[in-house]
Amino acid sequence: MGLLSNCKSLKFLVPPLSSIACKCFALVIIVLALRAAFISSFFGGFEQNQIAISHNFSLSYVSEYGIRKDKFVEVPQIVWGLNNQKIAFARACLTARMLNRTLLMPSLSASLFYKEIDLLQPISFDKVFQFERFNSLCDGFVRLGHYSDVSNQTGAFEVQKGSGRRWTIQRDMDQLRQSGQDPIDRYEVIRITGKNPFLWHDHWPVKDYARIFECLVLIDEIAKEADKVINRIREVGREVKSKAEVSQNNIHLEGHQLHPVPYVAVHMRIEKDWMIHCKKLEQRLNVSQICSSKAEITERVGNILGLNTPTVIYLAVADVLLEDSSILSGWKEDLVPFEKKKLGVDGIYERYPYLIKSAIDYEVCLRADVFVGNSYSTFSSLIVLERTQKMMRMGMGNSCGGGADVRWPSYAYNIPGESKGPQRWMTNMDDSSLQAISYGSNRISC
Repeated sequence: MGLLSNCKSLKFLVPPLSSIACKCFALVIIVLALRAAFISSFFGGFEQNQIAISHNFSLSYVSEYGIRKDKFVEVPQIVWGLNNQKIAFARACLTARMLNRTLLMPSLSASLFYKEIDLLQPISFDKVFQFERFNSLCDGFVRLGHYSDVSNQTGAFEVQKGSGRRWTIQRDMDQLRQSGQDPIDRYEVIRITGKNPFLWHDHWPVKDYARIFECLVLIDEIAKEADKVINRIREVGREVKSKAEVSQNNIHLEGHQLHPVPYVAVHMRIEKDWMIHCKKLEQRLNVSQICSSKAEITERVGNILGLNTPTVIYLAVADVLLEDSSILSGWKEDLVPFEKKKLGVDGIYERYPYLIKSAIDYEVCLRADVFVGNSYSTFSSLIVLERTQKMMRMGMGNSCGGGADVRWPSYAYNIPGESKGPQRWMTNMDDSSLQAISYGSNRISC
């Protein structure tokens, strides 16, 4: 009011200009007041650079010059199971991509604690996956950076992720769009705080996630351990086939030495905590195709059409089941089951924390000639996604037809398929989000 009242004296000093100046000044004050009211209605107020934002701006992606190397996004420590962490990491990458920023290399979690967050053992991303290889494979799409790349580590702008039912997917998108605009975009670092990135709203199609997963290459140490397990499985497979051919007087030992012996990997979820979880999930979702008993799994795997037998079945099971010898019984005579203990590779796994053990098993299942899993398991679902992507890269298209002679077939044992076997399984790469993979589904593309 004081500034506006002073305008009255201006017209006596400079009559031709004072009126125009006062009107312009008043107009500026009104515009600023309206702008402040408008911003506060969307921003909910500032507090030490922390904000929850909701406004509708156009979506901006990577510029023609690629991902910016001088602007960064920081996210909380990534937690839970291996594949929950991979999804969370990919979602963080896509968030950074949307803001045209480099993602600061996040911490993963080596241990598995769902509730005792303070007990989680952090492990750097580059202790599991190859940092430079990731940036090379994903060049132009997403980018990882080191904290040492940041010139002003105290200049971060904090964006608080909303939660609860009121924090809708639209509000979340509006927040992201606003974060890509000035004045927030002027900050060198946008630090996203709040819940685990796995729980963030999903705005991206399956193909975007698949591209990031392709860039995740295990470090040499872990990859070599996975190679040892796979080589042992194939070695046992050669022994099994040799014994069968000797008993049938049909000896072709030299051929078996030259060609890799195929194997089937079964991600077997029958441990008690899983069965309790899946029963509750069946009740909540009112579906009956989530849980599978051991007997149901062995029967359906045994009924896969076109399997070349005898063959080795590698059982990817939780450590708690390694002392349960019954998981090795009940299989058809020409299907020879092994788990890590019977294979004699349990010592490899014992040297590592949970996350690395899971990464080794994931690689063993991913590279299997035939994979069988549960469509409500994130572990199984991501394996099938990568196998589907691999087939498409090789120009194989849809492999839902035919038997196990199709290269890299995958099956869901919790869903009945042809001839009382498991249902053939491919990922719908045209899906608009990762919902079905993140939380499971009995609607698989085959």
